[in-house]
Formats: sequence, structure tokens, C-alpha cells
Amino acid sequence: MTIDRRRHRRPAPPGLPDASALSSRPRAVVVGAGIAGLTAATALAERGVSVDVVEREPYLGGRVGGWTEPANPHARNGLAMNRGFHAFFRQYYNLRSLLRRVDPQLRMLVPVDDYPLVDGAGRRDTFRGLPRTPPWNALVFALRSPTFRFGDLLRLDARAAAPLAAVSVPDIYSQLDHIDAETFVKSINFPESARHLAFEVFSRSFFAAPAQLSAAELATMFHIYFLGSSEGLIFDVANANFDASLWNPLCQQLQDRGVRVHLGTAVRRINFDTAASRYVETDSGDRLNADAVVLATDVRGLQQLVAASPGLGDDRWRARIHELRTAPPFVVHRLWLDRPVDSGRPPFLGTSGHPPLDNISVLERYEHEAASWARRSRGSVIELHSYAVDSDTSPEDGIRQLHRMYPETATARVLHQRVLHHSDCPLFAPGTHARRPTVTTPHPALMLAGDGIRVDLPVALMERAATTGWIAANRLLGGWGLAGHELSTVPLAGRSKLLRSLAQRQRRTR
Repeated sequence: MTIDRRRHRRPAPPGLPDASALSSRPRAVVVGAGIAGLTAATALAERGVSVDVVEREPYLGGRVGGWTEPANPHARNGLAMNRGFHAFFRQYYNLRSLLRRVDPQLRMLVPVDDYPLVDGAGRRDTFRGLPRTPPWNALVFALRSPTFRFGDLLRLDARAAAPLAAVSVPDIYSQLDHIDAETFVKSINFPESARHLAFEVFSRSFFAAPAQLSAAELATMFHIYFLGSSEGLIFDVANANFDASLWNPLCQQLQDRGVRVHLGTAVRRINFDTAASRYVETDSGDRLNADAVVLATDVRGLQQLVAASPGLGDDRWRARIHELRTAPPFVVHRLWLDRPVDSGRPPFLGTSGHPPLDNISVLERYEHEAASWARRSRGSVIELHSYAVDSDTSPEDGIRQLHRMYPETATARVLHQRVLHHSDCPLFAPGTHARRPTVTTPHPALMLAGDGIRVDLPVALMERAATTGWIAANRLLGGWGLAGHELSTVPLAGRSKLLRSLAQRQRRTR
């Protein structure tokens, strides 16, 4: 697999190779064992730091966690379950760097060679066969789409679209963070049908409707996946449940380095009163002494910890934590059916105009446990995602849309089902970027990490979580005189000189 040669690389900060060269071994506690926390723990442990990882759930991975549930009280074989489908894009360099600790060849990931999108009128877009070179990838995608015609291209408002054509991070936030994605896309004069099928799918991947999402975040995503990267929109998926393919092997490596992992353990508060008495107190009353702490929790977990730890930060920083918001709830509905779906169904289908449904996954197409179950039962394992759902949304609403789109499922019997209803994703609302907390805090021994933490690099979703984890560890390592780790992202600015020139010209004529 060829990696984009124009990716942006940040060399590893220099320093001593291992904490054994220090007079005493630093101790760190990482709160949260999602992608951000596991990344920070890995980065610290590889430099010889003593690490404790504390996770309130009984499994690793956070929103990419996996576990096994009993099919029924008398079942011998359990059902593999997780928080839902995740796409491991090729430009997720820092996440892939973490996963290479498990397998340098990344054999736990398998490619999905297409990612079709279908709207309410049955029109379909596909990412198969697109050029990899920007901007031709975006142009070909638009012109072959059934919702976009050449005349639509001529009617686009070039002045309004200029920031989208030449994104520069972090400058794009000063240009567009004050407006929402829906208003911005309308101002471009983008055709309505194409807005629903393309841009809305992107915005809802942030678990928010376009009217709730910052236009700067939408533009940054367009840069990451289209105009800023030659990696394209084709992605990989885990070939087994996340616990088996990703986190259990990584946990074993961490434990081999002496990391202590505390699952099913909640943190009550953080004490930073003095340098001599820093500790993390758990719900069982245990105190984990620490020279430094990385908070890698979800938004509500972070807010609860800060509220319970009055000595953390200053008033301004604590206010920023308090102001963070979570996105509307989302639902993951997994169905074990007694008969297979049509063999032509794609592994993953994005939808628009089929409320509340946002995508359908056929798990046996790529996941080991689902494939084994499907062979034994001669059935299928289907997963439905519904983002930004209303309080009156029922899982049955998603099933009705499944039956409409995949008619063969209407006569299938549901042998098992699991419904997950969560509201723990960060909301990137318009006007919030400037006040969003960063990795560093008022205390040099306290770092934040996670997909809701501000980092002025072109990263998003799982890649933002991993990137902030590396950065948090690098900052702590640097404070101890230890070497850090290299980072990579897509280019910080649009790679097309022509588009950058046109965008600058449009800004000068405003």
C-alpha cells in the first residue's frame, strides 16, 4: 500500500530514549482506555514510564470497544458485540501507528473497496474507481453522481466555496467556525439532492445534523478525505470483533511492558494539591500515585472529574470544560437473522432520506465472528446505525427502513438482537472551536486527550483521538527529558496550487 508522499510529518521530539536513564522512574495515570487513552499509555510505556490505565467499563476501546454477550442464559457460545461499525481510513496515520504495535502489517484490517451511498429516491453514489489525486477525485465523484450535473458545477458560487476549495488548518476555523454546515453548503449553491447524499453523510458521521455542526469541521473533513489527501475515501475495517482484533493484543503488549490496566474501575477525583501528593482516587477508595495524569474520557466523564476535583486548573479552563456539549443520541441495532441477505449487498451502505437510518452493515462480509455465526446458522448479522435521533425514535423505525431497502429481510426471523442507545460523542457546534480545551492544561503535569479535544491539525474522529493521545504523551515525555514520537497528518493546507490561488483571489475581492 502506497502512503501519500505529501503527508505532513512532525519529527519525534528529541530526548533520552528510556526513563531508566533518569534518577527516578516517572509515574503516569491514564484515565480512560479508549483510543486516546491507549495511545497515550503506549507512548509513555515505550519510553519506560510507569503507567496505570483506569477504565470504568469492563472492556477496552471506548466507543471502539468490543465484548462478548451470552445469546441466552443457556447458550454455550456467546455473541460478539461492539459499539458499532468504524471505518479505518488510510489517512489515519497516527491511529495506524498505534495498531502497528499489534501487527506491523496491519493484517487485522481488511479493505472495503466500495462505500455506496443511497438517497430516498434510490439514487446511488459510489467511491469505487475514483482517481486518487486531488482535485480530480472530488471532480470525478461529483460529475458521475446522479445528483450532480455539469451545469450544477457552473452554478456554484465560487466566492462562497473558496474556503472549501483551499482549506488551511487552523485558519479555516477563523473563516467558517461561526456558521453551521447547512448554511454554508446552501451558500455555495450546491444542488439540494447532492447536499443530502454527500455533505449530510459527512456531517452525520459527527453524530450531528448539518444545522448543528460547524462549517469549519465540515470543510476540514472535505480536506482530509478529498482535496487534502491522495489516500481517498476507500477504507479498511477490522476483520474480527474489536476486542479480539485490536485491544486484547495491544493490552497484552502494554502489560508486558509493566502497564497496570484497571478495568471496571471508575475514577472519583484527581488530587493535584501539591507535587508531593498527586494521586488519582478510584471509586473503591484506592489511590494511584502519579507524577502526571492524562484524562482521556468522554465529555461527560471529563466534566464530572473536573467538577469533583476543585484543585484542577483555573477558573477559565474549568469554564471551558463545563461548556463542552455532547452530540444528540445515536442508536446501534444489531440483528442476527435466520436467513442470509442477498449476496450482492455491500458490506457497508450509507443512507440519506431514510430516517432515522444512516447506514447498514452486513457484518459477515468482513468480521470473523459474524461470518462463523452466519455459516452455522445459515443467516446474516446486520447492523443498523441511526445518528442524531429524536427522543421518540424507536429501533423499529430503523428496521422498517431496512425492510424497505433490503426486502429479503422482511420475511427473516430475528434470532437475537441487541440495541445500544448512547449519547457520549462530542458536539462540534458553530462558534465553539476557540474555546474548546486543548491537550495542554494550566497544569504541566495534566494533559487531555480524546476526539473532542482541540488540536490544530487536520484530523477527525478516531484519528483525532489517537493524535491527541500521542501529543499528550509527547508533552509529558518532554517535561521529563525523554524522546517523543513522530506524528503524521494529511497536508495542513490544500495541495492544489491552482485552487489555493483561486481561493486567495476570491478572498481579496470580498
